[in-house]
Amino acid sequence: MIRKRGSWGEGELYEALCLLMICGCLWIIGIQFQVFSSLNAFIHANDLSNAFMLVALMGLAVFAASLRKSLLLRVAMRERDITAAEAEAVARHDVLTGLANRRLFLETLERRRAAASLVPTQAVLLVDLDRFKPVNDIYGHAAGNAVLCAVAERLSALTPEGGLAARLGGDEFALLVPLDGGSDGLSRLAQAVIASIAAPIQWQGNELKVGATIGIALISADQADADVVLHAADLAMYQGKKDGRGVFRVFKSAMDLELKARAQLESELREAIANGEIEPFYQPVVTLPEKTLVGVEVLARWRHPVRGLLAPASFIGIAEETGLISELSMKLLRQACLDARDWPSHFQLAVNIAPQQFQDRWLCERILAILTETGFSPSRLEVEITETALVQDLEAARTTLTSLQNLGVRIALDDFGTGYSSLYHLRELKFDKLKIDRTYVDTITMSAERAKLVDAIIKLGASLGLVTTAEGIETDASVDWLSDQGCDYGQGYLFGAPMPKEAITALIGAPVEEIQAKALALQAA
Repeated sequence: MIRKRGSWGEGELYEALCLLMICGCLWIIGIQFQVFSSLNAFIHANDLSNAFMLVALMGLAVFAASLRKSLLLRVAMRERDITAAEAEAVARHDVLTGLANRRLFLETLERRRAAASLVPTQAVLLVDLDRFKPVNDIYGHAAGNAVLCAVAERLSALTPEGGLAARLGGDEFALLVPLDGGSDGLSRLAQAVIASIAAPIQWQGNELKVGATIGIALISADQADADVVLHAADLAMYQGKKDGRGVFRVFKSAMDLELKARAQLESELREAIANGEIEPFYQPVVTLPEKTLVGVEVLARWRHPVRGLLAPASFIGIAEETGLISELSMKLLRQACLDARDWPSHFQLAVNIAPQQFQDRWLCERILAILTETGFSPSRLEVEITETALVQDLEAARTTLTSLQNLGVRIALDDFGTGYSSLYHLRELKFDKLKIDRTYVDTITMSAERAKLVDAIIKLGASLGLVTTAEGIETDASVDWLSDQGCDYGQGYLFGAPMPKEAITALIGAPVEEIQAKALALQAA
């Protein structure tokens, strides 16, 4: 703490005492050598009493002024040193949590890396919080700060002697720890950190819950610098995110190769979207039991110049993580609307909207702009959403869905039966269609339990006035069973895999036998 100007610290008192001792010594010396007696006699002999008193007072004043100046200078120097120390501490510590910041962590890590041998004796644990963003979004930044401070306290309590806990920024923390307990001790520490952070945090009567994913990198002499170590821990943490979160992973060299490959694919994806290399393919949707072709579902295919035709599983996840999904979806929708303009007026077009897109308050306007631009009727468009979009923000989804339905667009709940709150969403939101997930459909003729579930979904849809579509149909036996239960529509490889515009155009109006024959031919090709 900085002392107030004018107060005396140990240094000022010491200096004043030194000055007084010097004056006392001079006084004793003067008495010992009779300097003052001679001076006194001289003053009386020459009648200089008043002048001497004046000189003495002036000397005393000069002494007092010098002493005051010296004391003020010392106080200023102490204030400067304290302020510099506090500034240095602030520059190396996180203001919110009090933990070391990235700068101090990297400096400490670099010192220990430079002193390391080829056999690791230290490790870095990179801790990234899971489900932190919803806390900020739902409860506000004050709650988010409370979570960060609580996490910091828990990490500090778990940091072993000789270790360092740091907040690197945002919701990312790190530990620098010695390997006293070997790999087993490191695993126990990582598990303890995950369990500790997962414990609820009480805040203003609410239980705030977050999780943690940890990446671990061992420190050895063959690493170039501290950034390389931290990058390795980051790669391991990213692998933990891919493996389901709430876990820890130790860095392996293969992770670096995988990340470089992913970064390359991401770069290529950006160029592909900009260059129109990703195009819509169409999977037939037929009526049951007639098997009449009445519409298609739009599915993305990437004509990669080296890898060939890529299915969505190869790139849609990356598009969602990087925020490219909105641009990609809108381009696919625009091209699909242009392709479908020349198809029969009753022909339906179903498109998938990613959960992230429902965070865009202008989504409805963007879709309307494309429909207006292409001249495609809203009544022919069907938007498919999954329950993930609803879980993220139910009110935002409700607003968007209502706006789309007011335009005449129909809404389908995709992958029904895989979510944990489907009945709740059916009650809260108005849908036009249920799509029964393929994991139920492909086993209905082999599993009585699955058949009962599909039958229940079909009856539930009918009782709510909703039509149903079964996905993943591959056999005639499944078609017959679904038709008997009252399922309205079907799609699957039995009627055709996703195909380009030219192929689907050739199927429109064709008899069911021809549709199935062409579907088989396309699959064989």
